[in-house]
Amino acid sequence: MSGQHNSDYQTYYVPEQSWMAILASIALGLMVIGAAGGINSLTYKTDGSTSWVLLIGGMMLLAGVLATWFTITIRENLAGMNSAQLKRSYRLGMQWFIFSEVMFFFCFFGVLLYLRTLSGPWLSGDGAGVMNTILWPNFVYEWPLMATPQDAMGGLDAQNAAGHLANNGVHKGPAQNMAFPGFADLLHWLPFWNTLLLVSSSVFLEFAHHALKHDKRRVFNLWLAATLVFGFSFVILQIVEYHEAYSEYGLFLNSGVYGATFFLLTGFHGFHVCMGACILLVQFCRSVMGRQFTAEDHFGFEAASWYWHFVDVVWICLVFVVYLF
Repeated sequence: MSGQHNSDYQTYYVPEQSWMAILASIALGLMVIGAAGGINSLTYKTDGSTSWVLLIGGMMLLAGVLATWFTITIRENLAGMNSAQLKRSYRLGMQWFIFSEVMFFFCFFGVLLYLRTLSGPWLSGDGAGVMNTILWPNFVYEWPLMATPQDAMGGLDAQNAAGHLANNGVHKGPAQNMAFPGFADLLHWLPFWNTLLLVSSSVFLEFAHHALKHDKRRVFNLWLAATLVFGFSFVILQIVEYHEAYSEYGLFLNSGVYGATFFLLTGFHGFHVCMGACILLVQFCRSVMGRQFTAEDHFGFEAASWYWHFVDVVWICLVFVVYLF
């Protein structure tokens, strides 16, 4: 178009070609293969040493890739290479990433909903009742599932004697579930304290964000440090809860669908809490040691705070569907 010059456009920095995306994909692939093989080795009692090596190696490779990649990105921003348009693309990228995580957990919640409303009642005879009569006689559905269909048949030996050989081991229901014990025992219920920790950490994070926008770095660092303390305390309490589930409640990963869904949902959420806490720790180090954030330019912290609030919301949903109802 006449009268239009290159000076009418923002300078858009295009980084050089990089192997980072390919290496990250390889690392994720190794993690998936290693995790699948490791879990199968626990189920079928086989040697899973190679699988665990692949999992750990993939995690280490991914950590190295992300550290290198983010370091390059931070240096580019500090050098003034990022235009306003590029910064908007970063925000959109983070928003799409969080949306993909929402869909990730939506699938897990959908599995739990399907088990509790359809497949579980069907196995106990709801509807036509054919599955209960032919496959699992005497099985009565309840949630949390304290007696598995295998328990209803008298155990693994009775199941095999009946000709139902399509199984992968013993699936014995827990001695006690992790559901809400009542208000009288509320203070002894670990999910209550975990909820208090995580919700409080999100409040502290908002205080930190408010302080940063008003250029109060010392206050920002203090509130962010409090967020980190509460976040890592959540992880510690989750470990204590898992130990309690294993040693006192008899709840294991193979304790039927209740054990499988409990550890799947809470375990993946705990993994996301660990990731979020590590991301916030990086932002804390950037602020304390590098003084890299300003009131106008702090997208790294904003992206980390978005992710942390997302993890908080997921936990509240988990409390309702896993522990309360």
